[in-house]
Amino acid sequence: MSLSPSDRDLVVGELGREPTSAEAALFENLWSEHCAYRSSRPLLSAFESESDDVVVGPGDDAAVVTLDDDTYLTFGIESHNHPSYVDPFDGAATGVGGIVRDTLSMGAYPIALADSLYFGSFDREHSQYLFEGVVEGISHYGNCIGVPTVTGSVAFHDSYEGNPLVNVACVGVVDDERLVTAEAQQAGNKLVLVGNATGRDGLGGASFASEDLSEDAETEDRPAVQVGDPYSEKLLIEANEQLVTESLIESARDLGAAGLGGASSELVAKGGKGAEIELERVHQREPAMNALEILLAESQERMVYEVRPENTDAVAEIADRFDLGCSVIGEVTDGNYVCSFDGETVVDVPSSYLADGAPMNDLDSVAPEPQARALPDTDLGSAFETVVAAPNTASKEWVYRQYDHEVGNRTAKRPGDDAALIAVRDAGKGVAISSGAEPNWTAAAPYEGARAVALENATNLAAMGARPLAAVNCLNGGNPEKPEVYGGFRAIVDGLAAMCATLDTPVVGGNVSLYNDSAAGPIAPTPTLAVVGSKDGYDAPGTDLAGGGTVLLVGERSGTLGGSQYLAGHGGTDRFPTLPEDPGAVIEAIATVANRPTTTAVHDVSHGGLGVALAEMVTDDAGLDATLTGGSLPVEQLFSEQPGRAVVETTDPDAVRTAVGDLPVTELGESDGSGQLSLTVGETTLEYASDEITALRSQIARTLD
Repeated sequence: MSLSPSDRDLVVGELGREPTSAEAALFENLWSEHCAYRSSRPLLSAFESESDDVVVGPGDDAAVVTLDDDTYLTFGIESHNHPSYVDPFDGAATGVGGIVRDTLSMGAYPIALADSLYFGSFDREHSQYLFEGVVEGISHYGNCIGVPTVTGSVAFHDSYEGNPLVNVACVGVVDDERLVTAEAQQAGNKLVLVGNATGRDGLGGASFASEDLSEDAETEDRPAVQVGDPYSEKLLIEANEQLVTESLIESARDLGAAGLGGASSELVAKGGKGAEIELERVHQREPAMNALEILLAESQERMVYEVRPENTDAVAEIADRFDLGCSVIGEVTDGNYVCSFDGETVVDVPSSYLADGAPMNDLDSVAPEPQARALPDTDLGSAFETVVAAPNTASKEWVYRQYDHEVGNRTAKRPGDDAALIAVRDAGKGVAISSGAEPNWTAAAPYEGARAVALENATNLAAMGARPLAAVNCLNGGNPEKPEVYGGFRAIVDGLAAMCATLDTPVVGGNVSLYNDSAAGPIAPTPTLAVVGSKDGYDAPGTDLAGGGTVLLVGERSGTLGGSQYLAGHGGTDRFPTLPEDPGAVIEAIATVANRPTTTAVHDVSHGGLGVALAEMVTDDAGLDATLTGGSLPVEQLFSEQPGRAVVETTDPDAVRTAVGDLPVTELGESDGSGQLSLTVGETTLEYASDEITALRSQIARTLD
């Protein structure tokens, strides 16, 4: 860790002296890209973050939105990208732990997790190693703490070979009386550290996450990766719930990036306060730790609370009841952020300058060039089998069967459908959750691809009969100092912001992860979006055909293949698909149809196109005889990935046409009990039994099991 010369000059100018070693390390971490968003913050004003439903917007540990008059949802997302390359199990596991603690710091109880994962090409052994380790880490941690992992995404793309992405979102429930924020309230209140003892793990994690990964990162950077203990996190969840119930907390912050120094300085700075902290009071698990190590270690399962002096004994009693460590480490003041160690002052700086004073970067950007290649000439049957079996479009059952997705008894729709559906029974509401991005789209056309990512996630919610309520994003990019990389990053920010605004969906929080470069080069710009929506009740159609209905395609049809899995297999892309003229009308129409009692199945058309969507709907007990007509080429009809479309099975097709108004509706055919897919496109008829489709779609399981 080292403070750059230009930043050091600014700090010296502010303090009027050279910083101590502890101060320099604090500034280096809190002014890092990972904490201060020095390259991205100037762009983030593009997002609209307000609506009548938003209670707490960007800037806190998690956002808060209204579900009904008595119930709030918390919503947040984090990345743990670099750590998951160095140590896939612990890197991914502690990513889960961190986003759950962000939920706790709002006074909420976590009810659902969503993970979006990105790896290099699946046929590479190292990608499979990372994939298996990350999934195991997420499942171990989530299963142990009793928070269901209910949805997410997995994508494979060459650009992630040297730098995988692990983005995890969490939804919690809270109400107005229990709501806590990360804003210090009053000088004289105590700062209390609760949770695991502090060790030396994770030192410099924030600065490590703000640099390109080197070729030897797996060995050299291992000390920067935290080690998680999910059983302590479970105790912390329950202890936090009790602290909130007994109204013992004035404010709270999770100890994540930059450890105690980051959490405590940000907590008091947000309230316009300072602090006096005695570092030797921190409960430690390793001997002879120095001040810098205590300040910056990112040991997991720790929270810092602002507590009234008369309540510290009660907090300590609850911590002891749950077998957690507890230390009164200092108090909130009206002065500077001051830390001492064994009687010596090691930090004495203005808290606001430390937490918010990092200068923003003024970077050059180059707009990405659109890609265009000729369409390959392939046999339709071979192309269909290749796309259905491709790792990006194949079944992800191998992943989600490792997760406990029913703990808590709230999961109304399990993984495998377009979105998860969680029952919040006190409100009588279903909460739909979708999360993901598509690197093929954003690599081909960052702006249009990001718009498509937002629309596709909203369509997933609509297929459950839910309307979008709010979104959070995890914006992943490469080294922003490279103009072409920063240009692609700027484009995904603008594209995501534009579509979310079009859909009247406020972006209430998020995370930025840059410097995702390695010896393999920069990642594709990756705008993971997690969206929550709500509906009355918890019933929703699934994606499986019921049989005995009419199957319709709702939405505009596209004749382009840009960003598609079909073209990815041939090393190219053509013009990116155009999006609907009125995306909001599409979402409303699909949600309306999904809630009709005569609708028996709904499935969005996205990854892999219409051919993959139809293949996924066929079961052993229900089949489909479908015919695709139109002026575009057969491969374009089958494999275009234009979002904002859905396949609907219904017993009342006329009612569907009436419900969607002017939106195009195409009749594809009739479902039956055959368990067969018969698909006629032009002069070609493709026929597959359900078990043949299952065999095609189980490549991941066959390779890894």
